[in-house]
Amino acid sequence: MSDETSVVRNDDESRYEVFADGKLAGFAAYTDRGPLTVFTHTEIDDAFGGRGLGKVLAKAALDDVVERGRVIVPVCPFIAGYLRKNPGYGDHVRWPEGTSAS
Repeated sequence: MSDETSVVRNDDESRYEVFADGKLAGFAAYTDRGPLTVFTHTEIDDAFGGRGLGKVLAKAALDDVVERGRVIVPVCPFIAGYLRKNPGYGDHVRWPEGTSAS
């Protein structure tokens, strides 16, 4: 097993997908609303657990959203947790009502 990972944006499915060793290992679903990218759900297949793929996926997805000049809205608890642990995205995040960065 080579342990190669890659993340791609799949616009047809409205999600970012992480591949490990050529196999789909998980995804972060989103909805684009105007200038906002709303992350709604993140999932890593149990067969790929414990490899840090969720973090790899979150970083790549969030970096892409920022690079495209969009605003991140973290409805998904995993993405919200990642953002809280990685505050460098602060200027690019709009927290959903009732939540915060802390």
